[in-house]
Amino acid sequence: MSPSTTTLRPPRNRFDPRAKSWWRWQEIITTAVLVVPLAVLGILIAPARPWLLGPAAVILLIGLVSALVSPVWKHRVHRWEVTDTAVYALTGYFWRTWRIAPMSRIQTVDTTQGPLQRSFGLSTVVVTTASSAGAVKLEGLDHDEASALAARLTELTDATPGDAT
Repeated sequence: MSPSTTTLRPPRNRFDPRAKSWWRWQEIITTAVLVVPLAVLGILIAPARPWLLGPAAVILLIGLVSALVSPVWKHRVHRWEVTDTAVYALTGYFWRTWRIAPMSRIQTVDTTQGPLQRSFGLSTVVVTTASSAGAVKLEGLDHDEASALAARLTELTDATPGDAT
């Protein structure tokens, strides 16, 4: 198939199943950062208890439901793929964003890993392009797979003609 007749299709790859746990813990930590100060202040300041503990309970409930539902849903709908010509990422729940970065437009390929992500053996590959829309992020890949992918992207980008601007 020639490049001028390439058929666009949704990316094929799902993120690593461990990403669901990583995403869940991100939700739990975010919820705790919001709930703990409200709860502590609500306990310490008796006159403000209803105004602090009420919102803390609501945030806690929303955060726990989100931690249970969001990672599973995200794993089902978010996809990625790398071909010889482009990097594809499909994200979003209701409003879907399909990012395609042609190899000729790639400027840098980075692999990142935060402490929480590291504890799950996961990494993120960040593909920076000459686009004002920003980088294509493939979050929740197995660390070894991410390293191999970064090396492959570097080779493909180097072999692709163009100036990445």
